[in-house]
Amino acid sequence: MKVDVVIVGGGVIGSCIALYLARARRAARVAVIEPDPTYRLASTPRASGGFRRLFSRPENIAMSQYSIAFFDNFDNEAAVDGYAPDLGIKRQGYLFIAQAAFQPQLERNYQTQRALGANIELLDAAALKRRFPSLEVGDIGAAAYSPEDGWLDPNSLLQGVRKKAAALGALYVEDRVTHIRSEGGRAAGVTLERGESVDCDVLINAAGAWARQICKMVGMPLPVYPMKRYDHYFECNVDVEPLPYVKDMARLAMRPEGKGFTAGVPNWDEPRGFNFDIDHSYFESVVWPAIAHRVPKFQAVKLKSTWCGLYDQNALDTNMILGPWVGGLPNFYVAAGFSGHGLMHAPAVGRAMAELVYQGGFQTLDLSNMSYQRVVDDTPYPEQGII
Repeated sequence: MKVDVVIVGGGVIGSCIALYLARARRAARVAVIEPDPTYRLASTPRASGGFRRLFSRPENIAMSQYSIAFFDNFDNEAAVDGYAPDLGIKRQGYLFIAQAAFQPQLERNYQTQRALGANIELLDAAALKRRFPSLEVGDIGAAAYSPEDGWLDPNSLLQGVRKKAAALGALYVEDRVTHIRSEGGRAAGVTLERGESVDCDVLINAAGAWARQICKMVGMPLPVYPMKRYDHYFECNVDVEPLPYVKDMARLAMRPEGKGFTAGVPNWDEPRGFNFDIDHSYFESVVWPAIAHRVPKFQAVKLKSTWCGLYDQNALDTNMILGPWVGGLPNFYVAAGFSGHGLMHAPAVGRAMAELVYQGGFQTLDLSNMSYQRVVDDTPYPEQGII
């Protein structure tokens, strides 16, 4: 089989790239190679679904602004035969809270966000307590509140984008890439587990936590590693005011979900690897103390479920890597290393990658700081708005 573009990985990043490639006027023939259409272990359905403008780098803020507009217009962006899935958008706001050590960074981020037109409020501890009385604020220096941000259902986003891309002609192939062929210093195609070969002019690695394994097939170093992180769903029998998506810059992340809440405390010392085993003591020993401290009414909660997923963690600087393999195969592209922020930036990534493929460079938003060149030069471009 011969196509113009092969995309390795059919999660929300790969599917958004397929969508933007397929809906362009000069639409390419696109094949998306995805080994598991149920996405049982994929990162997208296990994501928390948050979207926010609370970043430090201008590129990430602008990408969020574009992607959020895409989510708001999803009925038109992803409609097939007049229907698009309901994303279940909850616009209850996003709240970053910072202890004194993190306050200068929070305030620098705030200035950048406001300069780019984001509606962000900077709150001191007293104002934060008035706004959200259930929160413990005694150890808080300042908070940044983004009232227009929130969360959505990740699986609905994935399925909607995938169906729209397929409706526009993208071919989804249920198989696994086992080998990448190159000819004349360029990527020429892939060999699949079932024995089929797919020739292509452009190859895009959007394999998420598995992206490094794909890069190894062509000898491309990629500092992206799978990192396990937990989400826990719990309920409590006390009244709490409607809370936003709360992120403590010291680690804790939690938000309302149905009758209860989800929460997580990433362990940055977690050994990197494909580990989906659940440590059932982690909630009681780490997460519960954190949520009970931040919301004292959570001293008595009932854990209902725990699950884990994988970040495609960029060890260089926790920022995405977008673009061609500088110094290697020029038509081998990477879209990986999102470090937990792929879902909220996926539409903007799709647009950016389509510009690279069709026009040879970024057009609407300069994302050159996200390119592979910084890996070659070992010059990190760190995102300081990370939880």
